[in-house]
Amino acid sequence: MKFKILDKEIELEAPVTVYEALRAAEASNNKVLAAKVNGEVCELTAPLNADAEIVPLTFDDAEGKTVFRHTASHIMAQAVKRLYPEAKLTIGPAVDDGFYYDFDSDISFTPEILAKIEGEMKKIVKENLKIERFLLPRDEAIKLMEEKNEPYKVLLIARIPEGEDISFYRQGEFVDLCAGPHLFSTGAVKAFKLTQCTGAYWEGKSENKMLQRIYGIAYPNKADMEEYIARVEDAKKRDHNKLGRELELFTTSDLIGQGLPIMLPKGARMIQTLQRFVEDEEQKRGWLLTKTPYMAKSDLYKVSGHWDHYLDGMFVLGDPEDKECMALRPMTCPFQYQAYLNKGRSYRDLPLRYNETSTLFRNEASGEMHGLIRVRQFTISEGHLMCTPEQLEDEFKGCLELAIFMLKTLGLYEDVSYRFSQWDPSDREKYIGTTEQWEEAQGMMARILDHLEIPYKIGIGEAAFYGPKLDIQIKNVHGKEDTLITIQIDQMLAEKFGMEYVDRDGTKKHPYIIHRTSIGCYERTLALLIEKYAGAFPLWLAPVQAKILPIGGEQHEAAEALYDKLTSLGMRVELDERNEKIGYKIREAQLAKIPYMLVLGAKEVEEGTVAVRSRKALDMGAMPIDDFVNMALEEIRTKAK
Repeated sequence: MKFKILDKEIELEAPVTVYEALRAAEASNNKVLAAKVNGEVCELTAPLNADAEIVPLTFDDAEGKTVFRHTASHIMAQAVKRLYPEAKLTIGPAVDDGFYYDFDSDISFTPEILAKIEGEMKKIVKENLKIERFLLPRDEAIKLMEEKNEPYKVLLIARIPEGEDISFYRQGEFVDLCAGPHLFSTGAVKAFKLTQCTGAYWEGKSENKMLQRIYGIAYPNKADMEEYIARVEDAKKRDHNKLGRELELFTTSDLIGQGLPIMLPKGARMIQTLQRFVEDEEQKRGWLLTKTPYMAKSDLYKVSGHWDHYLDGMFVLGDPEDKECMALRPMTCPFQYQAYLNKGRSYRDLPLRYNETSTLFRNEASGEMHGLIRVRQFTISEGHLMCTPEQLEDEFKGCLELAIFMLKTLGLYEDVSYRFSQWDPSDREKYIGTTEQWEEAQGMMARILDHLEIPYKIGIGEAAFYGPKLDIQIKNVHGKEDTLITIQIDQMLAEKFGMEYVDRDGTKKHPYIIHRTSIGCYERTLALLIEKYAGAFPLWLAPVQAKILPIGGEQHEAAEALYDKLTSLGMRVELDERNEKIGYKIREAQLAKIPYMLVLGAKEVEEGTVAVRSRKALDMGAMPIDDFVNMALEEIRTKAK
C-alpha cells in the first residue's frame, strides 16, 4: 500500500496501523495524538487497508484537541462508575474548551465529590490503561448495555441506522458505547481539572429527566492548563455583565423584565457617542437617514413573509386573527421599503441608500439571553440599499468597507471572522423563493466575496428566509460566538412589495436590495467593547474622559474654571470637590478607569498648569492647561486606541 505522509511517500505491506505508517515515515512523536486518513479523523491504532494520505494531528490542531478531550471525558466517566456504580451513563463529548459527561445519578455531585472524582481520574491516568476499540452486532450491543444496566446507551443503540458499525471502547474494566476516536491510553492525559457540575435535561428537552453534567478541562501538560485557567480568570474580570454593572454603565430590573437592560447615564452616553459617530460616517458615504414606526399592522409582515417565517420571534399586540392586530418590529426592512414606494423611481435614483438607528424587538428565549449580548429590545445601525444588478458588487463592497472601517476604529477588527450563511435546500419551508433564485443570489455573493478576497466559512441553513448573508462573527470573553454585523443580498422582497424602477430601456424592473448593519447592535457592541478594553475605553469613547481633582478648597475656583473650559470644548468631565485626601480621590478615579486625572494644587493654580495622571498610574507631570487640552482633543479627534 502507498501512503502520502506530509512531504513523504512510502510503501508498506498490510497489515499496518496508522501509527506504524507514521513511524515508518518518521512523522510520529509523543505529541501526535491522532491522524487524518483521507480527511477522516482516526485513532493511531486504526488499521489501514488501502492507499491513503495521512496527516498527523497534535493538540495544536482542533481535531487533535477533540480526540484528547473526548478521551478525558471517558476517564472521568470511568472514575464516576468506580466511585458510584449506580450512576447511569449518557453522553460525554469534547467541547470548545474542554469536555463534559452527563450522568443520571441519585448522588448529588457536590464540589467535594468532584474532588473525589478528580482523584480517581488521576489513578486511572497513572494506570495508563490501553484504550481498545471493538465492534458488536446490534443484538449483542444491546445485550451488553442491558447487562451493564445502561438504559440510555440502549436507547442510543436503537437509533443507530441498520447496517452501521456499533463501536465500543474499553479501558480496563470500563466499556462505553462511542464512535471515537480516542488516544492510545489513559496515561496521555497529563493535566485536567473538573470545573463545575450543572443540571442538563436528557437530549436538551425540558420534558425529559434532569441529569447532572460534569464539566472539565484537559491539557497535555500542567503549564498549558494553568495558562488556560489564568485566561478564564481574566475573562471573568472582563465579563461585561459584571464589569458593566460595576462601572455603572447599565443595570436590569425584575420589574421591567429579562432581556430589557436599562442604560445608566454613562452607558447611555457611550451609545450616544457611537450613534453620532455612525450616523455622521454613514451620511458622508451617501446614506439617507429615515425614522420609521416601532410597530405595524400584521398586513405589513404578511407581505414581507415575516408573519409566516418569523412569527415566533415577534411581540404581537392583540389577537393575531384580528385585522387590526399590530406587532412590534423585529427589523426595519419592510418599513424602509415604504419610503422607497413613496414615489416612482428611475434607474437614475439608484443606488438609493436608506439608513436608520432602529430600535427593534425580538422575543428571544429566556435561556438565550445574556447581559447586553442577547436582549429583547435593542438598537441597531440598520440600512437598506436598493440598486441595479450592475451596481450590486460595488455597493456590497461599500457596505463591507464601512463595516471594516467601524471595526478598525473600535479596535475589534482583529477579533472577527466571516461566515457565508446559505440556505438549506432540504428545508424549503424555512425559505421563500425558487431554487433558481437562491442559486443566483448565492452565486453572486460567492463571486463578490471571492473577488474581494474575504476569507469565510460556509454556514448551511443559516441564511435569512429571503436571502444569503455575510455574517461578521465575534466571540465574547468566554468564547461564545455571535454575529456582530450582517450584510445580505435580497432579490425577492422587492417583488413582494411591488418595488420597481424604470430602466434605461423604459422597462420596469425590481431592484436588488442589500440589507446591512454598519456597527451591528449597539448593546452587543458595547458589551464587546467593555470586554475588549476591560472597561478602560479609548478617550473618544470613555463616558468620563477626565476628572478634575483639586487638592483643597483654595483650588475649587480654579477647578471649576477648568471644568467649564473643558466642557465648553465638548469633553466629558467630572469635578471631585469632596473633602478627601488627594491619594484617595486618585485611586477612586483609577478604579473607575477614567483616562485622565487632573490634579490642581496651589503651585498649579499659580503657574496656570495642571498635574496630569493617566489611569495606568503614570504621572505625566505638570503641563500648561492648553497643552493638555490640545493633547486630549487630538486624541479624541483621531480616535486613538
